[in-house]
Amino acid sequence: MTTTPSTAPETVDVIVVGAGPTGLLLAGDLAAQGISVTLVERRPHRTSNMTRAFGVHARTLELLDSRGLADELIKTGTSLSSLRFFGKLSLDLDRLHTRFPFVLITPQYEVEQLLERRARTAGVHFRYDTELTGLRQSTASESVTAELREPDGSRAALTARYLVGADGMRSPVRQALGLPFPGKSVIRSITLADVRLTEEPDDTLTVSGGVDAFALVAPFGDGWYRVMGWSHAHQATDSSPSDPVDLEELREITRRALGTDYGMHDPRWISRFHSDERQVPRYRTGRVFLAGDAAHVHSPAGGQGMNTGLQDAANLSWKLAAVLRGQSADPEALLDSYHAERHPVGTRALRSSGALVRLAMARTPLRRAVRTLAAAVLSTVRPASDKTIGMVSGISIAYPAPRGAHPLTSKRAPDLSLREGRLHQLLRDGTFVLVTPAGTAAPASPTPLVHAHWRSDRATTLLVRPDGYIAWASEHPDPADLRAALTR
Repeated sequence: MTTTPSTAPETVDVIVVGAGPTGLLLAGDLAAQGISVTLVERRPHRTSNMTRAFGVHARTLELLDSRGLADELIKTGTSLSSLRFFGKLSLDLDRLHTRFPFVLITPQYEVEQLLERRARTAGVHFRYDTELTGLRQSTASESVTAELREPDGSRAALTARYLVGADGMRSPVRQALGLPFPGKSVIRSITLADVRLTEEPDDTLTVSGGVDAFALVAPFGDGWYRVMGWSHAHQATDSSPSDPVDLEELREITRRALGTDYGMHDPRWISRFHSDERQVPRYRTGRVFLAGDAAHVHSPAGGQGMNTGLQDAANLSWKLAAVLRGQSADPEALLDSYHAERHPVGTRALRSSGALVRLAMARTPLRRAVRTLAAAVLSTVRPASDKTIGMVSGISIAYPAPRGAHPLTSKRAPDLSLREGRLHQLLRDGTFVLVTPAGTAAPASPTPLVHAHWRSDRATTLLVRPDGYIAWASEHPDPADLRAALTR
């Protein structure tokens, strides 16, 4: 049971709980659209070094580019155009049709620093060292109230139209909703560290494994390397996932998996964690939404965790803004589409990362043979390789389209070169972009949009959502159909 504060609660449009990458992007997006946002974080301040995520994929970089942030983030890390798995499989990312045909290796804290600065500039109000202890939804007042514990231990309350839990795997928001988080622990005792290396490996991300160990080595580009390893011989118990780990243990694991430890030394931090595969059954409960690790967690294989959370935020933010600004013809359907579109993506991330880590952990001769066969197929069969690259990078993600819709509907729009500039630049206003043939006049629209024209003689008309997906398309649109699309 929660205690009701005696003082009247404050009121904002949206409360975001959790100041990781997902919560920061979401809060910044909303504030940039004039929505009042308070971000609640139980930590006293943002961490600087001890962060697990380190890879930013192409689709995430596209989303950051449409916010004017990608180029600045790229300066903080190193760009890798190939991924090497199991010594035999190499995925060439430079085949991706995107401005960012690579994976950016940069620490999570660099992403957070960039997003926090943007959120503060946009007007997000931060409440660090503040813990959510409960929440109440009210149908009568169309609101949700977060019950909080302040830094001095006192109780407070904050009321909003909507609340988003982006507060991690142990999400207090999810627990307050009483939602299950079904799944299981996949890997016990993954060790990871940022280290210096005496022998520098090739400038690529390497993942490989032996009979009883696997390891990953990724360069940050500044002389530091992220090393992650698992060994059957070093298993922490469920009751003590944070058993002490030292550098010699990680050296041994890396030698078992890769044949060398590259002379690793001088770790700036070292840690141990368990890896789970879990997903909440629904991403929306009334006026409360879940995003990022609060909604789904999976193995670090493929580096999809932070990326999937950031893409959750980009999907949800424009929908909340449209509803709060009265620009949606059917607010409930629009908000429900967040779960409908993102839950399958979370499921796919669980399955793909799970398959990769199970291949890495293969111990029996049969499973190792399957791994060898899979590597051979992906290395030689171009369609299979392209599908894998598209899945890992996020470039191939598409959403369900209405029956009878144009084939481009609900697919990602590439960074089109238009008369008015690149599409990603035009999306920086946080509005829809209407792309029409050259010479077409701007139509009347019930919602703000940017009108742009093809450079070529292409006749297709596209309506691109703020998150870069095509909402509607037509080769020869009837004016009435276009008006209906703009209204929807």
